[in-house]
Amino acid sequence: MLRTLFTVGLVALAGLVALKLVFGLLGPLVALLFWLVGLALKVLLLGAVVYFLLRLVSPATAERIERAIRS
Repeated sequence: MLRTLFTVGLVALAGLVALKLVFGLLGPLVALLFWLVGLALKVLLLGAVVYFLLRLVSPATAERIERAIRS
């Protein structure tokens, strides 16, 4: 019982040290990662809107683009 509690405590401390390392020393890299993910989402949404508008205005062109991407 005491050994189990000691093991859980050690694992919790190791987790805290890992979190401190990731968000303390590597914080700028984590921030850069989240910024890039946000940028990718914006580009994805813009592309989806442009494709939807193209699909409404010129379905044939949208089909050609879709075929070009798939092959």
